[in-house]
Amino acid sequence: MNAVLSSPQRRPIRELPDELVSQIAAGEVVERPASVVRELVDNALDAGASQVTVRLLAGGVRLICVEDDGGGIAREELPLALKRHATSKIGSLADLESVATMGFRGEALAAIASVSELSLLSRRPEQATAFLLDAGSGELRPAARNTGTTVEVKELFFSTPARRKFLKTDATELAHCLEAVRRHALARPDVGFTVWHEGKLVEQWRAGSREQRLADVLGDEFIEQSVAVDVVAGPLRITGRAGIPDAARSRADWQFAYVNGRYVRDKVITHGARSAYEDLLHGNRQPVYALYVEIAPERVDVNVHPTKIEVRFRDSREVHQAVRRAVESALSAPRAALVPTAPVQQEIAPAAPAFQGWRQSGMGLGNVVSDVGLLWDGGVAARTHPTEPAFVGRGEREAAPRLPEGDWPLGRAIAQLQGIYILAENAQGLVVVDMHAAHERIVYERLKTQMDAQAIRSQPLLIPATFAATPAEVATAEACEATLEALGLSITPFSPKTLAVRAVPAALANGDAVELARSVLAELAQHDASSVVERARNELLGTMACHGAVRANRKLTLEEMNALLRQMEETERSDQCNHGRPTWRQLTVRELDALFLRGR
Repeated sequence: MNAVLSSPQRRPIRELPDELVSQIAAGEVVERPASVVRELVDNALDAGASQVTVRLLAGGVRLICVEDDGGGIAREELPLALKRHATSKIGSLADLESVATMGFRGEALAAIASVSELSLLSRRPEQATAFLLDAGSGELRPAARNTGTTVEVKELFFSTPARRKFLKTDATELAHCLEAVRRHALARPDVGFTVWHEGKLVEQWRAGSREQRLADVLGDEFIEQSVAVDVVAGPLRITGRAGIPDAARSRADWQFAYVNGRYVRDKVITHGARSAYEDLLHGNRQPVYALYVEIAPERVDVNVHPTKIEVRFRDSREVHQAVRRAVESALSAPRAALVPTAPVQQEIAPAAPAFQGWRQSGMGLGNVVSDVGLLWDGGVAARTHPTEPAFVGRGEREAAPRLPEGDWPLGRAIAQLQGIYILAENAQGLVVVDMHAAHERIVYERLKTQMDAQAIRSQPLLIPATFAATPAEVATAEACEATLEALGLSITPFSPKTLAVRAVPAALANGDAVELARSVLAELAQHDASSVVERARNELLGTMACHGAVRANRKLTLEEMNALLRQMEETERSDQCNHGRPTWRQLTVRELDALFLRGR
């Protein structure tokens, strides 16, 4: 015990050997075989390769060989390429602040060579032959090869056996290597990629268009269940594809974000994309997307993490808002259709909206739902006796107008089922609509549109709610006073270490004022103020829309059903209600035939 507690003997300060320094660097850069694959493919792409081949043994533990047809390395530069902090990609601080290449640190090859048996074979176009350099012995000799470079890494972590014990099974390490190549493949559709394992071809992606590469890597289903993104926002351009809500997954494993062609895991981009799905996804479902952010190199710092997988933006709020709006814009158009081309002939005069109580309470909504008033309680529904059957007779069904194919993508209503679903017929077959969910989205979007220029009404508290605040909370409350007012909150300093909540949104007057204040301040401290305001506002309006939408078990006439279908075709994001549930489903004639074994 005394030996454990005693102070260690002081050692003199001394310079570490180069090999140990490289091994320490390898601990940051080389985590597993996939890390080596990532670094070597980075170098191949920087060399201008149009074809990259990766060969692996034992999941990359025994062998990682990366071949490219790039520009190659000159004979006299080969020994220098294996030295720490030797690179051709930057030469000054100005270069570092505007990096346009995948690699730039000049430490990957040296770090890899310190924990493996590495050899480097390369040939420049002007050279008569290639040259092979053995990193262990330093021997340099002529060899046969076309223009380009081959890097062989054998027995990874042979010199650090403790690190090797942390590796997983060959199958697991192979999966990580494939994922590393897949990320590169999604960024560079102009480059062909091939992966071999134990002498067998496991992946091959030919050069082509980005759309084709996305389909090749992520599957045709991803293309079918996603929408194109292409938005220019000031100094940024955001392209790619965003999955529709139906394509969401339980895990966030299909979220690919790139900044100037570099795969990154960035909280700003992730939060911006996720916020665009806030009222479209159900529960904890995760969106799928492949987004490409193009930005001037000097506006982003890539020298943040040894693996270069993290970046820092000069203006993170600018990027957050651009990503969010780009994805929102792509998702906003309903998949059902845009505005119908043929005029809607069946219309009913709108009844008085059921929001008069809100108008009197000061929400200032006015006639926010006059255009959808025909579906409100107390309106035309009073003409339909609740005991009337929901199914429509042959004569009434045939009286519905028959429009040319394609005019009404959600079709014409033919019946109502159990007071919950609307059944409609379109060119593809049968459409089933959840009428409450659909109408909820319609009302919600109308409310958002008309509330854009209004602040949320606040309710003063008779007795201010005080709480002990952190310095960060006090600073946020003072800096974001205007934003808090727009949210209907009044949070002011009560003492140097105490904040007082003096007003809250009227709709949340019965809630926990302190908990509300803390959560809003935390959001404001981390994210863009405008997104916090919009999120809080949307939660209030979502509650209003849910209570105001047509309820289940309401008997609707054919005119009312068709009016709802037409509004769905014109309303943004109408494919999901604001809780993320789907509002409609299509059953094709082929699917119906299969149910009844027709054609077998």
